[in-house]
Amino acid sequence: MTETPTNAAEFTVSEISFALKRSVEDQFGFVRVRGEISGYRGPHSSGHAYFALKDEGARIEAVVWRGVMGKLRFKPEEGMEVIATGRLTTYPNSSKYQIVIDALEPAGAGALMALLEERKRKLGAEGLFDAGRKQLLPYLPRVVGVVTSPTGAVIRDILHRLADRFPVHVLIWPVKVQGDNCGPEVAAGIAGFNALPEGGAIPRPDVIIVARGGGSLEDLWGFNDEVVVRAAAASDIPLVSAVGHETDWTLIDLAADVRAPTPTGAAEMVVPVRRELMDRVDDLGRRLTGASLRAIDLRRTRLVSAARALPRASDILALPRQRFDAVANALPKALLANTTLHARQFERVTARLTPASLLRTQAQLAERLSGLSARSGRAVSELIARRRARLDQVNSVFDAVNHMATLRRGYALVRDEEGKPVFRAGGLAAGAAIEIEFSDGRVHGRVGEEPHLASDAKPTPRRPKTKSGPADQGNLF
Repeated sequence: MTETPTNAAEFTVSEISFALKRSVEDQFGFVRVRGEISGYRGPHSSGHAYFALKDEGARIEAVVWRGVMGKLRFKPEEGMEVIATGRLTTYPNSSKYQIVIDALEPAGAGALMALLEERKRKLGAEGLFDAGRKQLLPYLPRVVGVVTSPTGAVIRDILHRLADRFPVHVLIWPVKVQGDNCGPEVAAGIAGFNALPEGGAIPRPDVIIVARGGGSLEDLWGFNDEVVVRAAAASDIPLVSAVGHETDWTLIDLAADVRAPTPTGAAEMVVPVRRELMDRVDDLGRRLTGASLRAIDLRRTRLVSAARALPRASDILALPRQRFDAVANALPKALLANTTLHARQFERVTARLTPASLLRTQAQLAERLSGLSARSGRAVSELIARRRARLDQVNSVFDAVNHMATLRRGYALVRDEEGKPVFRAGGLAAGAAIEIEFSDGRVHGRVGEEPHLASDAKPTPRRPKTKSGPADQGNLF
């Protein structure tokens, strides 16, 4: 195959790529492109953001460098229609062209409002704007937290109005109130105040004010950020939204517990007027004093009226006093009569106490004592007889069951060397040691040998029979 001769110049890949790059940049060094943001990624850790602009028929890649991102008046979001100002260039490593954006603005207020309404419907469906979630503001907070820019006029107006109305401790959480980082910083400020512990080194606010001055929709866009709305709805501390002027509104106004028309109005909402409070306390004190005096006068009048209906003390005591006088007059005669009566009774008793009567009484008692002594002797004899009969009965039973009675009849008891009774001759082996117990003693021996009396054996004493007699009576007692 033969090669076709040509005079065309040869380019390397890099040469043709950079030639195209210069041509595109020279031709489109400044352009304004309108389109919808798609595939938004950013900002990255480097601070840059990448996305694409598209319409019905085409798509172009876009990049926003870190320096430009910090100057944007609103945060780019997926689906937002914008107008991008910048320059076209190529990216030789992938043979793509892209627009490097120097400025970015919404494609009219209608685009932002449509996005705002869509976000409002989404968050409202989650219940973040429900009235049941709202908290009441404390009547007199000790600490007020303010989330705003520390250098703007807003914080000065708030501090001035608080100082005029009721000076309180104010904590400021500095944030950016415009730009790409506005939303995350405001959300972090709200969450940071809520994270402060009770009784910690830094006092926990009793109420939070989120404030910013007026501006366009783009300027206030950071307060429509979803993270700000969720942080405001999740705040355990009552929150007042004071963003923009009275005619401005943002999504944080709907999530906050109270919306103030202006930052100054927020300061007026969170604290009362100290002078008015003092005047009211003084007025209440005067009213309390007057009411107390009127109550005392009323009760005094009622007491006087009730006292008129009561009888006098002298009237109440007149009848008892008269009865007392009558009893007092009769008391001496009654005492004399009582003494005379007891004297007569004493004389009658003493008349009966003569020596002869005492001797008769003594004789009667002596006779009674002799009878009791004779009866007690007979009773004791009868008791002894009954006890002796019972003892004889017990001895008879004991003799009946005692083996000694059997031995006394001529029998003997044989035990082996372990002391166990032996009942059969076949149970003993020749030469086995045995013990034979008789009624009068024991002997030891071996089978086949002559028994012999044990050295320690003693005749078994026989139980004596009980006999009646005076000695036995003494032993029983």
